[in-house]
Amino acid sequence: MKNLFQTVILIFTSLYSFSQTTYEAEILQFQNDLNTEYKNPEESPLTPKEQKEFKKHSFYPIDSTYRVVAQFQKIEDPEEIQFPTSSGAIKTYDTYALATFELEGKTYQLPIYQSHMLRKMEEYKDYLFLPFTDYTSGVETYGAGRYIDLRIPEGNTIVIDFNKAYNPFCAYSPNYSCPIPPEANDLKLEIKAGIRGPEEH
Repeated sequence: MKNLFQTVILIFTSLYSFSQTTYEAEILQFQNDLNTEYKNPEESPLTPKEQKEFKKHSFYPIDSTYRVVAQFQKIEDPEEIQFPTSSGAIKTYDTYALATFELEGKTYQLPIYQSHMLRKMEEYKDYLFLPFTDYTSGVETYGAGRYIDLRIPEGNTIVIDFNKAYNPFCAYSPNYSCPIPPEANDLKLEIKAGIRGPEEH
């Protein structure tokens, strides 16, 4: 019986280790893809000189605590919202859903948005946009917030992984027009996950 118990513990430990390793590999791939994008002249917001000097982004250590499964409440009659942007232009979105989740023992709720422009494109018709600010904004991360890309889920839950938070292009160049997260998307805690401030890359 003792040997059986030890075997079960070993199996669960191995499965947990494998799961963690797989998850870390997923986030490392996300980070690598983002670094590659910034080195690619066809995709990068950086100037040619900056691209040559660019090595990699600075990220917080991977922490699965910041991967949350949120309740996904679709808004049946979406409210249209006009996002102010860094350039002064306006971009139109719908408040598509509300995501409710727990983090550090507290419950938070964030609106999730759908772009009027992107939903017309086949590739992005199920694309959702989650901008946010938190207590690291303007201190350790970009002051105008960070973004997370999501897709419309099939059920009533959605995974929000703050380890996949990235900076808008406006953090690196004035030549872009980036939505500024509204007050409703300001989290009253530190999100020490995902990308750090652009000055540290």
